[in-house]
Amino acid sequence: MKPQDYEYLYQLEENFWWFAGMREITASLLDPLLSPDSELRILDAGCGTGGMLSWLQRYAGSREVTGIDFSATALRFCQRRGQTKLSRGSIAALPFSDSTFDLITTYDVLQHLPDHGDFQAIAEFHRVLRPGGIAFVRVAAYQWLRSGHDDAIAVQRRYTLTQLSAAMRAAGFRVRRATYANTLLFPVAAVKRLLFSPAGADHPESEVKPWPKALEWINGLLTLPLKIEAQALKGLNLPFGVSAICIGEKERP
Repeated sequence: MKPQDYEYLYQLEENFWWFAGMREITASLLDPLLSPDSELRILDAGCGTGGMLSWLQRYAGSREVTGIDFSATALRFCQRRGQTKLSRGSIAALPFSDSTFDLITTYDVLQHLPDHGDFQAIAEFHRVLRPGGIAFVRVAAYQWLRSGHDDAIAVQRRYTLTQLSAAMRAAGFRVRRATYANTLLFPVAAVKRLLFSPAGADHPESEVKPWPKALEWINGLLTLPLKIEAQALKGLNLPFGVSAICIGEKERP
């Protein structure tokens, strides 16, 4: 990612429709498994500019959530948010002892790792989780949906839910939940990406950037479908979507 992309990410993580809506979806999936203020030891793997570190505090109680990212630029933005429990490194080789955390989250990070780094990262999540701990993994869905946005932010691959679930099981996880998300807007996303921002185009650009003033009203409109999905996910899994989500549990001996 370019330095400007991190700046946009930092500016938009609080209120941009994608981030706001996906937080609602994350809550719908995690709240039934975790108690609020339960003093969990939490790691956000690939924490970026830190938007989720504060949000995850809802499950950490008085403990501070830990963030790790390979980018020093991203971590400086985390510090601007007041986050201090930060490590720089690869999520494919976590610098933490076995059975350190109760919850690990990773949001749209695995798809950036080269070679077999995604499998190595999932194995690392399993290693540093305590028995009974939870890993929440979200990735970009469907390789055929690859676009110029993926080129711009160096996405290596996209996944089907079957592929992601299989990788979690191969690492030793018991899959507690597996679903797609961003389903209602899927047709719009597919048309936009395949027709107007195809992969391989010259000068690809990230889609994460501020709206022009005249279009800011669209932000709230696009958040609504994700909020509807968040409610639906309290009782069912979604059959397709722009994102794939898998929640795995490290089984007790």
